[in-house]
Amino acid sequence: MTRTTRSSRMLVWWLPLLLLQGSATLAWADTPASILAKYEKLAGAPGSPERGKKLFTTDFKQVLGWTCSSCHTEDPSRRGQDQLKEKPIEPLAPSANPKRLTNPVHVDATLNVNCADVVGRKCTAQEKADLMAWLISVKPR
Repeated sequence: MTRTTRSSRMLVWWLPLLLLQGSATLAWADTPASILAKYEKLAGAPGSPERGKKLFTTDFKQVLGWTCSSCHTEDPSRRGQDQLKEKPIEPLAPSANPKRLTNPVHVDATLNVNCADVVGRKCTAQEKADLMAWLISVKPR
């Protein structure tokens, strides 16, 4: 086998993997608005910032007695603090922290875990759309 043939075979085998890796990387580069649109499509209705704020600040009377604002503060454009680990939490509002809410897999996983802790169940697509709509609407003070 010549060197050229061997290189060509390796390229044919590796090229699809490299392309897949590139497309996976692009899938992570979302915007808060596009993630909101996905939840709105799943819910079949637009997100409501008013309902999102209410969900964020409501005490659902779970064992830990937390609301979302217990860790993230009532103003998600400000830093919060994890109630268990006592570590700082960067602002949740994209206007104050442009890196927030840009990875759809991370957003969904985080909402699932936090909804279980705060609400006592998984949040619905409508509740996620409402939260996203409110967080997108928050402006830094």
